[in-house]
This record gives sequence, C-alpha cells and structure tokens, in this order.
Amino acid sequence: MASSRHLGRVIVFQTLFAYEFHGGDPEAVLEYISREFEGKISDLSFAYELLNGVLKHREDILSLIKENAPQWPLDKIAPADRAALEIGVFEMKFSKDVPPVVAIDEAIELAKTFGNENSQKFVNGVLNAIFEKSK
Repeated sequence: MASSRHLGRVIVFQTLFAYEFHGGDPEAVLEYISREFEGKISDLSFAYELLNGVLKHREDILSLIKENAPQWPLDKIAPADRAALEIGVFEMKFSKDVPPVVAIDEAIELAKTFGNENSQKFVNGVLNAIFEKSK
C-alpha cells in the first residue's frame, strides 16, 4: 500500500502534467485528479502544499534544472521527466520536512512509473547533481 504522501506526490505529478497541457486553475486540476484516488487518500493537504510550493518556486526550480542539465533545454525534456524533477527539486531545496534522499527516491519512482525507460536515470542524474552542489 502506497503512503499518503506518495499518493499526494502522484496526484501533484499528474496535476503538473495536465496543467502544462491544458492550463486552468492548478488547484481545480488537482481536485479533479484527486477524485481518482477517492478512498485511497483521505487528506489532500500535503498534495496542495506540494503543488503550491512547486508553483511558487517554479522559476527557481526550472533554473536549477537548466543549470544541472545544460545539454537539455527545458522544452526538450519530456513533460513527465520535468514534472518529476520539479517535485524532486522543490522537496530538496524548499521543503523543510523532506530529507533530500527521500525527495530524490520519490522523484525517481515517479519517473519510473510515468516516464520512459531512460527517465529514472535522467531524473536521478539531475537531482544528484543538484544534491552534490548543495552539500
């Protein structure tokens, strides 16, 4: 059984992915997507905090991704990989209650689940580069 936080990350991942393509109100998108998880997650407060944190710090997050994946312009990074990276970078750099190794592991799991066969290696490489520079 997946943890409530893991499911929250899955919901935020799907929200970021859908928001990129369709726009609209990100919280309304999250609310819509969360209906798929009814009965599996009772408290969406973590998901809302994560979504709002990613959106609030998005400029800084994207800058860190660009800096640590210089051979990959943002528009060339697969949307699934970018969403996993945004969540991972936010949790590593801006969240006070998630250890960096947990943030990296969770982002890799998202990439593994929703990306292609190379996604987990790419996400792992970028996030580890950011982690190493922050030591």
